[in-house]
Amino acid sequence: MFSILDISASGLYAQRVRMDAIANNLANVATTRDAQGRANPYRRQDVIFKVGATHLGLRGEGVEVPVVIDDPSPFRREYKPEHPDAVREGPDAGYVLLPNVEPVVEMVNMIDATRAYEANVTVMDATKNLFSSALRILA
Repeated sequence: MFSILDISASGLYAQRVRMDAIANNLANVATTRDAQGRANPYRRQDVIFKVGATHLGLRGEGVEVPVVIDDPSPFRREYKPEHPDAVREGPDAGYVLLPNVEPVVEMVNMIDATRAYEANVTVMDATKNLFSSALRILA
């Protein structure tokens, strides 16, 4: 019976990691430089879920986040010759590479993660109420 709470807790943790990645993606939607100051756009992060939260000792139940990966999709290109990170010469002259983050997609993912988080909270509340009812019957 207590594994129900553990399974829901693993889902809460996984959705929180997903929300953190989404927030990071949205915060860096226009970032064209890396931490060292080089013209290297931010690459969107994607959270990978794995069935079976073995790190919690749940024997294959629940969910875990084994890794957060960088999305390999191509960067967006915009023609902005005045931008400091625009390519200066060659066939791509005047184009700026921008992060591969689509704000609309991220907002849809955020709604999805929020609803999944709320569903896990509902399961935990229902389990708590079930425990309370069982204790009232026994008392």
